Amino acid sequence: MSVQSKLIDIANTCSCRDYIHPWTASCACGSAGMLLAGLKGSFRTYSTVYLLALLLRMRIPRIKDLKNTLTGILQSTVFLAMNGSVFGLLVCWIRLALGRYYLSTVAFWPTFISSMLALNIERPERRTALALYVANVGLETLWKMLEVRGLVRSIPNGQVLIMGVSVTALLYLYRAGLHKTVAKDATFKAIQLLVGKEEEGPLKTPAVTTTQSSRSRPFNFQSISAYVQLYDRLRTSKHPSCPHREGCAPYALFGGAKLFLGGVGVQVGLRLLLSIGKIIKMKMEWRKQIFNKNSLQLGLALGTFSLIYKAVSCSLRHGCGYDSATFAIPAGLLGSVGLLRFPNTTIALYAMWKALQLFYTWGIEEGVLPEVPHFVFIMYSFFTAILFHGNIMEAQTVRPSYYKFLMHISGNRISRFDTQAFEGYGLNSYHQVCEVVKKLNIDMTSPYPSFALAV
Repeated sequence: MSVQSKLIDIANTCSCRDYIHPWTASCACGSAGMLLAGLKGSFRTYSTVYLLALLLRMRIPRIKDLKNTLTGILQSTVFLAMNGSVFGLLVCWIRLALGRYYLSTVAFWPTFISSMLALNIERPERRTALALYVANVGLETLWKMLEVRGLVRSIPNGQVLIMGVSVTALLYLYRAGLHKTVAKDATFKAIQLLVGKEEEGPLKTPAVTTTQSSRSRPFNFQSISAYVQLYDRLRTSKHPSCPHREGCAPYALFGGAKLFLGGVGVQVGLRLLLSIGKIIKMKMEWRKQIFNKNSLQLGLALGTFSLIYKAVSCSLRHGCGYDSATFAIPAGLLGSVGLLRFPNTTIALYAMWKALQLFYTWGIEEGVLPEVPHFVFIMYSFFTAILFHGNIMEAQTVRPSYYKFLMHISGNRISRFDTQAFEGYGLNSYHQVCEVVKKLNIDMTSPYPSFALAV
């Protein structure tokens, strides 16, 4: 107890210089250095993002397009750089105002406030996308924090369950036609690729109930003509409420095959793109890197989902005698079995947040849910604060790619924040940072970060 008490006393007396800018005695210089580093790193990041988006339009850019791209790069650069710079300044100011550090004031509250202020700089049309992105990564970090504390426990293929439920929810909106009214979003372009334009709502066929007045004559399988008739019936059999033109069997089979080939093509294409250096140097191990069963996983996941979804939907239409948007629920959940071939936490969480956002918007339009003022700002600020807290105090709970991203944006500052004084909080922060730096091979030979402005 006495040792713990001494450690807490150290945290109480820790100065902002000892913690966040040990290379300079000036808080202003510490914040200014982070701003300069942030401008450099953010400009490189957003230049890549915006130029890639410009290229993906697949057309020659006009003067207006180039002007908007340059404006977007500069505006997003200032937003992200200010987010980090104001964070550093608030760490010092809050320490000065309270006279000590608390666990929540080491990173969480300074980040929350700075994020609320900085998001005003970013373009309004990008705020929701940013909030969803940090919510995606932040929720994963928060889950790991709770898991370390023994408060939650991961289940096998939990991300597949999340993905299946989320995609099913999006499919219901798609089939109900709400994606054209209260739930407009670019995500439904991916849904259309997944199940086809035929399944798009609102329903184009009337809800008709059909009854068979006479049974079909049984097949006599002792003759070849019976097999021909069976094949022809399977090929052409289609319920009047089905939205597709061909028979249900080829509709489901060809749809699954198309998605399978497309998924394999995408996965192989990405591997070739990421291995372009090895290909140029003629060091590519084709059989090991490309021609293996792992290249089939995405195709199998998409193809199986499409096949099961369409087969179940058509079966329900045949069985019930009518079409309904609610058929997307059992069809989507059963089709999610195919997603076991390609479990992906990032995609699953994105689909979950997107479904929650669209259902929340629908609920507001229907008057069922209240509209929370500045919800996007609160969501972005909360999860960004979780991420900053994780990077500084619980580095092993953060996705490695995001830790490297913050290192890049901060000019290699995050791992140089001295958290030894906060060992009294029981998070073993300094050890976690050392382990992550070692694991990611981060160069720490220089005692100073970029733009240290040491005085």
